[in-house]
Amino acid sequence: MTNCTLCGLPTGDDPRSAPDVDGEFCCRGCLSVARSLDGVDDVDGIGDVEDRRSDANPAAEFDGETAFLHVDGMHCATCESFLEMTAGEQPGVAGAEASYATDTIRVDYDPDAVSADELPDRLSVAGYTASDRAEPNTDGDDAAVVRFLIGGGFFGMMAMLWYVLFLYPTYFGYDPIVDLGGVSGTYLFAQVWVFASIVLCYTGYPILRGAYVSLRARRPNMDLLVSLAAVSSYSYSTLALALGRTDLYFDVTIAVILVVTAGNHYESLIKRRATGMLSELTTATDGEVRTETGETVPATAVEPDDRLLVRPGERVPFDGTVADGTAAVDEALVTGESLPTTKREGDAVRGGTLVTDAPVVIEVGEDATSTLDTLVRMLWEIQSSRSGIQRLVDRLATVFVPLVVAVAVLAAAATLALGAVPTDAALVGLTVLIVSCPCALGLATPLAVAAGIRDAARRGIVIVSDAVFEQAAGVDTVVLDKTGTLTDGEMQLLDTVAADARPESVRRRAAALERASPHPIAEAIVAGVDDDGAATDGGRTATATTTATVTDRGVSGRVDGDDVVVGHRSLFGGDEWTIPERLHEAGSNARDGGRVPVYVGWGGTVRGVLVVGDEVRSGWEDVVDELAADGRRVVLLTGDSPEAARRFEEHSSVDEVFAAVPPEAKAETVRRLAATERVAMVGDGSNDAPALAAADIGVSVASGTDLAADAADAVLLEDRLSAIPELFDVTRGTNRRLTQNLGWAFVYNAVAIPMAIAGVLNPLLAALAMATSSVLVVTNSARPVYKQETER
Repeated sequence: MTNCTLCGLPTGDDPRSAPDVDGEFCCRGCLSVARSLDGVDDVDGIGDVEDRRSDANPAAEFDGETAFLHVDGMHCATCESFLEMTAGEQPGVAGAEASYATDTIRVDYDPDAVSADELPDRLSVAGYTASDRAEPNTDGDDAAVVRFLIGGGFFGMMAMLWYVLFLYPTYFGYDPIVDLGGVSGTYLFAQVWVFASIVLCYTGYPILRGAYVSLRARRPNMDLLVSLAAVSSYSYSTLALALGRTDLYFDVTIAVILVVTAGNHYESLIKRRATGMLSELTTATDGEVRTETGETVPATAVEPDDRLLVRPGERVPFDGTVADGTAAVDEALVTGESLPTTKREGDAVRGGTLVTDAPVVIEVGEDATSTLDTLVRMLWEIQSSRSGIQRLVDRLATVFVPLVVAVAVLAAAATLALGAVPTDAALVGLTVLIVSCPCALGLATPLAVAAGIRDAARRGIVIVSDAVFEQAAGVDTVVLDKTGTLTDGEMQLLDTVAADARPESVRRRAAALERASPHPIAEAIVAGVDDDGAATDGGRTATATTTATVTDRGVSGRVDGDDVVVGHRSLFGGDEWTIPERLHEAGSNARDGGRVPVYVGWGGTVRGVLVVGDEVRSGWEDVVDELAADGRRVVLLTGDSPEAARRFEEHSSVDEVFAAVPPEAKAETVRRLAATERVAMVGDGSNDAPALAAADIGVSVASGTDLAADAADAVLLEDRLSAIPELFDVTRGTNRRLTQNLGWAFVYNAVAIPMAIAGVLNPLLAALAMATSSVLVVTNSARPVYKQETER
């Protein structure tokens, strides 16, 4: 048996193929995708995850295992490089790949040399804390708050209080309140030194660690430049204090550390509120399963060919086949198919799908794996291997930091060469470092991002990853899932077509019998009749006078003295039943539209057809038109049948429709699209999670599962499609704000650095200039990034 060329699933005994497409496929959906995207042949199938990893990382070509760890403390691409380097130095580790965008590191290791339990301790170095991905360590968040509030808030403010009361007046020519050269002065300076030391070493530890990491990784970053300014002013002041001087610049050290820490803390605080772990994994799968005899056993003890009992309301734990029984199975979580599928003996079932109306016995497949587990694994593979999005300032730092250091050294050397004393020359170099300290530059990105996150939240949009702001502007294609995204995602009674009976009579009789069936279609009919008040006809309530007989095709029983049958078209075959032409046509139209026709008859005649389906959301046409109006291509991607997607295919703004696509192929479809264009994927189900993670931007809608939300870069909390184009509007405004902030930061440096070199500024004035530039950036970021926001 071969595997699907696109998604890697087994093709079965009857693979799909076509003369104009190379390869064999498991379904017509995969064949359709391959036909449209056949030109993109440099992307491997989802089924070849291990091959891709081996190609990307030769070290992964070993017979070992892979672990996915959460790492607290990553904030830039330099962190990624350092952790990958650290992991590679560990015995038994063949390779690692980190992503600060998702706080994840994937580690390929030899279990004979190092156990999975040892990996978190091995990678918890230099202030980073690694932990199990399913149970992330949150101690780092608490420590950051304590470090900022106690270290910076208390000791920093105490030191600044002494400066305001005792030191600043002397700098402006006023007589000191205390004798700075006596015992009281010594005591005062000692306190300031202690307070500044705590702020630098305790509050500033993450910044100093970032500088150390950048040196180890040989990638200069903004932490390095901030550390140079803070440490230089601290070292100069400590030496000056030891020599009995009073021109101390511990305040510069404190201001630099507090400003940068406050900006980073504000950004982290907002982002933490918008992030979560894969909680759907714990709710959609069970730790225990039930054998055919009813005995409960751990899921880990299940082997291929074991027979398991799955009751109504329970999820199928593993991929396999139905060994006994018949039931309607809801596959929406795994495949995205909105209509339940009847599974009989011999039919294949997927792990993670939901048995709705009757118990079945399944025989576990040869791999004893769950499709849902496979989707989770795919999600983690994609997320952990996704390159971290380097902030613009991080890229600039590789040039800016060495340049500033060189300018400071040259300025100090030139001042010394021109006859100045070493102390004055050192002050010039220190002033250059302080005035160029990238507080404004460092705050430009996080505060603009925080403003975008804030304004998006006001519109019911949670930004999970700041990659959205860097990627959204260049999106060429928006891929939309159908079920649960463009539709409500729930079965509903949509229409009633009656022939020679009143529609109310057809509905009330059908509902009277369907109340006995737990099938999702039956529940939709009952709910629809109850909601619209049509359960009565002329003041009478329909009731079944005999026990209803429920089968996998429908339900029958006696209602108001008539033998009534409700269900599939096949129940009304033979000469004893007459189906009016109008109802024939209504049933055919419903099927062609991707909906389910439910026939209702009594007295030998079909009296009506109830149309059940997943209704489209209101306003979807306007949303699609708005997305297309900005020059983007709109693609529909769904696991539903082509018939169910036809109404969308006919819309002029929808450029392409891929229907009947299995979940494993969704991510590959998005990946192939993303190989030639920038792609945003909008979806809601767990089956969409790998596709959301594979896209440049993943957007999960309000009805989405936790797994889909965790894979997404943005989550739409409000149940309205108009939030999709609004997301692009907010990101566009955020990018404008980022450009403004960076523009001011560079103008400031272009003016201030030459003034420092010329000796116009001293370290104190340099610190004031730096603080002023930071205040301007903060003030600019406080304004709404999206002008319509103020009009709502």
